[in-house]
Amino acid sequence: MRHLISILLQNEAGALARVAGLFASRGYNIESLTVAATPDVEASRLTLVIFGDDGLVDQIIKQSRKLVDVIEIAELTRRDHLERELLVVRTDGAPERVDACVQQFGARVLERHGTSVLVEFTGQPDEVDRCLDALMRAAELCEHARSGIAAIERAVLTMA
Repeated sequence: MRHLISILLQNEAGALARVAGLFASRGYNIESLTVAATPDVEASRLTLVIFGDDGLVDQIIKQSRKLVDVIEIAELTRRDHLERELLVVRTDGAPERVDACVQQFGARVLERHGTSVLVEFTGQPDEVDRCLDALMRAAELCEHARSGIAAIERAVLTMA
């Protein structure tokens, strides 16, 4: 099963390596890993995606809580959350077909040079997959980059 884990950790040298090392030492292949600063300069948010058995993931989350660098950890898969991923693609040839894909997916053209088009798309990971597939069918892909998953728990609304 796919697991999306969000970790708030101390922003110090080696913190990311210790957390990633714990997951790797347990045999988990990290499919996606993103890290960004938070408004608190002493903390960073790490978001990772792994696949594995629920029980083993629960165990590794408990072990992660014991790491001195971990401030907070949550498995977002089991919570109401939003996920987004950024895709940047450079295509060559068939710019009119690329434009059709851009229109279809609500993507954005960042720049054009001759028949080369640089496209940006942000969406759910499965939407990113579909957009990338469509662009690969529309034109030659010169290169592409994906950001990895950014995720956040949805706000919980309560009645006043």
